[in-house]
Amino acid sequence: MASDGVITHRSVEVNGVRLHVAEAGPAGAPVVLLLHGFPELWYTWRHQMPALAAAGYRAVAPDMPGYGDSEAPSAGPDQYTALHIVGDFVALIDSLGQERVFVVGHDWGAIIAWSLCLFRPDRVKALVPLSVPFIPRSPAVKPVDAVRALYGDDFYICSFQEPGAIEAEFKRLGTELVLRKFFADRTPGPLFIPKSGWGSPDDEVPLPSWITEEDVKYYTTQLDKSGFTGGLNYYRALNKTWELTSPWTGAEIMVPTKFTVGDLDLTYNIAGAKLFINKGGLKKFVPLLDDVVIMKDVGHFINEEKPEEISALIIGFIKKFN
Repeated sequence: MASDGVITHRSVEVNGVRLHVAEAGPAGAPVVLLLHGFPELWYTWRHQMPALAAAGYRAVAPDMPGYGDSEAPSAGPDQYTALHIVGDFVALIDSLGQERVFVVGHDWGAIIAWSLCLFRPDRVKALVPLSVPFIPRSPAVKPVDAVRALYGDDFYICSFQEPGAIEAEFKRLGTELVLRKFFADRTPGPLFIPKSGWGSPDDEVPLPSWITEEDVKYYTTQLDKSGFTGGLNYYRALNKTWELTSPWTGAEIMVPTKFTVGDLDLTYNIAGAKLFINKGGLKKFVPLLDDVVIMKDVGHFINEEKPEEISALIIGFIKKFN
């Protein structure tokens, strides 16, 4: 592992699953665990890792189980519950020789980071979730059922539920075009992927300024290799996670936290989200919430769209807890 911000790579076996881990920063430095979302890889943190290393931290960014060069759990969607994935990252923290780490997560990485803090707050010094707020468990309704009732079967989470169906659609379009569609979306509202099809393979989708053709080529190569099924299985396990987490109904996140989201992010514009985030709901469930930052004119992929700002925000917050 290089101490000068150079990113190195290795494999770590946790709970019988081999994870690909990217690292930067000095050995022995405080560890910052960086968890990516859908449909990305460790590479989403390519800007933050050298910045964290320069600030004296050890940045550790795995490909999430089922993504890129990390192995996929073999038993299907039920192996992708929050309990399974958090178990893998507790094992990774152990393998790093750490009692406690800082955790930063984006999108699904944020969901897993919140879950890590819910299940094992003793392992986390401080949390910086991006894009997705803590979502308290409703005892009355399963999460997929809830969004289906709100938005219908074409809402992306619902479109992802049937194994093989959306994979076939993504194959028809091609991995690169699928990624372009996700990266280019800045609609401040729900994302729909109709079962009738998500456009034509001949669609031309220009990239936003924050991502290069080279970046997309890397994502495409890696996701062509691993496929999308691993990432989609996190969505397919949502209701199973709900079933298994009834003991945590009403539980609070007892970890110092700084939450950040872009005001154009679909997650910020889902029904009830702004009210929950801004009017005390999030603070109620996260009593140690330090601050909420709403970035103006910023979309979903916030750590790539505003890399310097997010790096500074992370370092500025976690240094309080060194």
